[in-house]
Amino acid sequence: MNRLEGRVALVTGAASGIGRATALRLADEGAAVLVTDVQVEPGEVVVKEISTAGGTAKFVRHDVTSEADWEAACAAAVEQLGGLDILVNNAGMGDLKAIEDTSLDEWNHTIAIDQTGVFLGMKVAAPHLRRSGHASIVNISSIFGTSGGFGTSPAYHAAKGAVRTLTKNAALHWADTVIRVNSIHPGFIDTPILDSAKGTGFWDAMTALTPMGHLGRPEDVAAGVAYLASDDAAFVTGSELYIDGGYLAR
Repeated sequence: MNRLEGRVALVTGAASGIGRATALRLADEGAAVLVTDVQVEPGEVVVKEISTAGGTAKFVRHDVTSEADWEAACAAAVEQLGGLDILVNNAGMGDLKAIEDTSLDEWNHTIAIDQTGVFLGMKVAAPHLRRSGHASIVNISSIFGTSGGFGTSPAYHAAKGAVRTLTKNAALHWADTVIRVNSIHPGFIDTPILDSAKGTGFWDAMTALTPMGHLGRPEDVAAGVAYLASDDAAFVTGSELYIDGGYLAR
């Protein structure tokens, strides 16, 4: 399908995992894609993949905690690709410690990337998105933005929960300006960050906790992003899409 023909998307954290799959899917649907990440070489590889498949893409190195980097990325989308219609706030990181063992610096670092980065993206992109007749923001939260998980990773849970609520707040703020804002909440997804867990008890535990009996693929999440970014979701804003194999239905 070419549901996104003629539109421009900015995808953060697009050098690997869910971000890479999202960039490829949006390009396959016809969008020109600005691939952004702090990982330069893998990000440029994604651009080559899109170009080889006949799509249009550019890469910008982008630290989502920097307002200046956000301004540069949005400007690049407009100047190099012709505008900005879709923003996918995907960049993120996790933490694993218990709350007593989490330092303030570790807390602040996770919050800066997973929460403040989303705030900055929506704030800086807003003037550009207002000029689009099909503006869509998709914020990648998590199942752990809604549930307490395993009682660890306090900053990650707090940030992803904030993204969930911030999405609804922004959706209401922009409801009459044709900027739609929705969140996606992935469950356990088979991304490169989990490669070291394969064959271990942790992998088995994630599988056992997923009612469908297997982990999801990055492409599963990318398909959800493509839907929310398209006019198929023209009457959808402030919503949560769970792509979790049934985890939160238990």
